[in-house]
Amino acid sequence: MKTLDLPDVQSEPSSYHFKLTRVGVTGVKKLVHVKRPSMKVANPLIVKMDLFVDLPAFQKGSHMSRNLELVAEIIDTNLQNPVSDLETFCAKVAEQLLEKHDYATFSEVKAEADYFLERTYPSGKKGLEPYKILAEARSNKNGDVKKMIGVKVIGMTACPCALEIIRKIDSYLPDMVPPTHNQRNITTLMMEVPGNDKSVDANDLIEIAEKSFSSPTYAILKRGDEGNLVYNAHKNPKFVEDVVRDILSEILKKYKNLKDDVIVIIRSESEESIHKHNAFAERITTLGELRK
Repeated sequence: MKTLDLPDVQSEPSSYHFKLTRVGVTGVKKLVHVKRPSMKVANPLIVKMDLFVDLPAFQKGSHMSRNLELVAEIIDTNLQNPVSDLETFCAKVAEQLLEKHDYATFSEVKAEADYFLERTYPSGKKGLEPYKILAEARSNKNGDVKKMIGVKVIGMTACPCALEIIRKIDSYLPDMVPPTHNQRNITTLMMEVPGNDKSVDANDLIEIAEKSFSSPTYAILKRGDEGNLVYNAHKNPKFVEDVVRDILSEILKKYKNLKDDVIVIIRSESEESIHKHNAFAERITTLGELRK
């Protein structure tokens, strides 16, 4: 069979000489096996990935199939040698993207996966609760690699403002808990992982985020448990701003040994029940800025 000499259209000169910051593929789904040192067996995660490189002004297009080939190559190896964590996997992919795309000077990889942890329900029974685990890595041609691990956690907040207004209106005693409106809160917490440091763990980040809510939420609640959860949440009312600040405080306590330049990102959104809008708070900072 005759071999065709196919044109490399992507490598042709671009019509307009503008550099593009990120070019690549999104929504790539792969099965990644993760085995932490504390785990006896690897945990398979269905990971959705975005992979990008920058594109120089002189080149028409990026060779996007190389992104998919690279991930497939690493995944095949991953079956026999599970990765220790998702952010390290992303960092490896980001570094090798620059080898695949020799015209690029920057690469970025993002990953998201469903993740489950065992929780004890208010009834005392145990079950698995769903979370999202997030990871990002960025690599430069000079060899600099940054990686981050994060989580997305759902909980409940009870509005302090309405609670205090009702307390005034109905003359509630200080030890009585007035009603207020509730919100489903979705909080994303991400931290930079310096070098080969293993002290930043997704499980710990989930614990920190969940403690910041008025109350955690659960997939299974019996009637008595529902009442206790709502009552206890109303004893612990919080604005979305409180959620972010409580997390920042816990981060400082937990990671005293990490360097000042470690990046911390927190985004929290409370889905309102009595408004048609949501409440949002965010802090993007470093440990050094927080320590000041």
